[in-house]
Amino acid sequence: MNGQQVHYELFIRRTPGGGWTLDMATENRAAAISNAEELMSAGKVAAVRVTKETLHPETREFQSVTILNLGATETPKKKKVVENLDPLCVSPQDLYTVHARERIGRLLEGWLERKGATPFELLHRADLVEELEASGTDLQHAIQKVAIPEAQARGLSVHEVIRTFTTLVERTIDRLLKDFRKGGMPDLDKEGFARAAERVSRDPERAYLLGAGVAVCIAPARTWPEKISRLLDLADAAPITGPPRGLALQTIEQPLAEILGSRTGLDHVIGLDLDLGGQLAAMTRLAACDTIDALMRIEPSVAKIMPPLSEAATRLARWLAAEDFQSVRVAITKRVVRDLNGPRRLRPGDAAGEIEVMRGLAMALTAAAGSLLQPEDVQAAFSQRSRMLVTSDFVESYLGGGERTARNEAEALMWLVENVIGAANKRQAGRYLSAGISALRFEKEFRYGPDTAAVKLQKLAALQRAVARGGLAPEDYLPIQAKIGDVGGMVEADARLVPTLARTPASPGQKLMLMLKLAIGETAPSGPAADRARQEAMRLVRLEDTRADLAANPERMGQVRDLIQQLGAAA
Repeated sequence: MNGQQVHYELFIRRTPGGGWTLDMATENRAAAISNAEELMSAGKVAAVRVTKETLHPETREFQSVTILNLGATETPKKKKVVENLDPLCVSPQDLYTVHARERIGRLLEGWLERKGATPFELLHRADLVEELEASGTDLQHAIQKVAIPEAQARGLSVHEVIRTFTTLVERTIDRLLKDFRKGGMPDLDKEGFARAAERVSRDPERAYLLGAGVAVCIAPARTWPEKISRLLDLADAAPITGPPRGLALQTIEQPLAEILGSRTGLDHVIGLDLDLGGQLAAMTRLAACDTIDALMRIEPSVAKIMPPLSEAATRLARWLAAEDFQSVRVAITKRVVRDLNGPRRLRPGDAAGEIEVMRGLAMALTAAAGSLLQPEDVQAAFSQRSRMLVTSDFVESYLGGGERTARNEAEALMWLVENVIGAANKRQAGRYLSAGISALRFEKEFRYGPDTAAVKLQKLAALQRAVARGGLAPEDYLPIQAKIGDVGGMVEADARLVPTLARTPASPGQKLMLMLKLAIGETAPSGPAADRARQEAMRLVRLEDTRADLAANPERMGQVRDLIQQLGAAA
């Protein structure tokens, strides 16, 4: 084996010409192909496609290969790709673009982390540049790492590309050091941020000049939260209106986005002691605080999973509630989606908590969809996350290794069914529930347990109704309901509940109401027990004593009429 991570994804198209939707992701190739063929044979979809996804160990990107196509799939037209042979960066100014800064951050990730700095600061601080030059190998290795793939892509020699990038880096460093020696950079501590922004706002190099002032201003900060606090202090001091304000906030936004886009920076802001579920909850609240806070007031399950925000995070959340720092929200959103689709557990060691936090996150992200994510991206992420909840290891941990009663296990599995997303995941969770309901242990617990027959039948009726609300397809939940009904029939037959109730000294009207509640599935599950109660109810209805009793009690007559209507609707 080559050690690569491989999984298989099943996409479906519900109508010809419609969009593709991820239905299932699994490490089992046979399961993916079997589910695809099953969906096509059942006529539920117009087309299916199964792809093999292989994780590249260096780039951490998935390479996709289609292994199955069925139905109304179109052959995409191949577009002619014209290779751009021009160098990516030809001047120092090119290194200040967002894409160049992202690459610098990846190439020098270890060095920047040791220095507690961002690519934005490196490009605007003379002291950091001098330290990088003095480090010797860090800068050289970074140039080599970017030069080798560039040379292969452009058909050039590696040495030629290294010389090109080395020259560009030297020009950039010389420019920055020369500008600082000249003393023309803004000093925000002396001049003030608003005045500096207004002074340089008409300069062709205004973003570079003001960025240098911002980088020097936040340099004394020793922690990421302290850097963010300094940046927000500058945001508070920005010009009130006009182009200078836009320049000021755009300049602040760059280091903010880089800090919150990195794992280390964001973790320090939201809290290092949080598990993944807590981190994702905090990030969601940070990026959409108004929406999430409103949801927390009306939904206790969301409030329960939301950790408190630190002072710096709370202050940042207020700024992100406005429209000024869009790229910062994008950086946080990307982290949320990436971690949701990753393999890490939300609540390690707490399977029940895993479901609880996933449910709360789903509600929070769905409420914030539009401002943070597209609804289909949210659904795809939670469908992928749900796949982890229907593995045998997780279910075994969730059920506690037989410590629960059969009824409690069934209720727990029902909760699992309700909270997973995706047709394949629902189906797999339904199989676990079906196995639990069909087990001899479940039958014996209800037949020979200490509760009375009436209490057992009520519990079975409640469980039977819950099965239909879990989101399973009818072909999956109807057999489960039928099995619950069969167990209810055994419980009623063992206790002879219907004949016993029929012989009670209660009035005919009262006995009729008891039988009707059993028959409609309110106090007994649908099935043999309800059928026997229905037969007895029909017998009672035909008796003169019953009619006379109901005629003498109009209120009970109305209740009986309602129950008979429900019985007719159920039939």
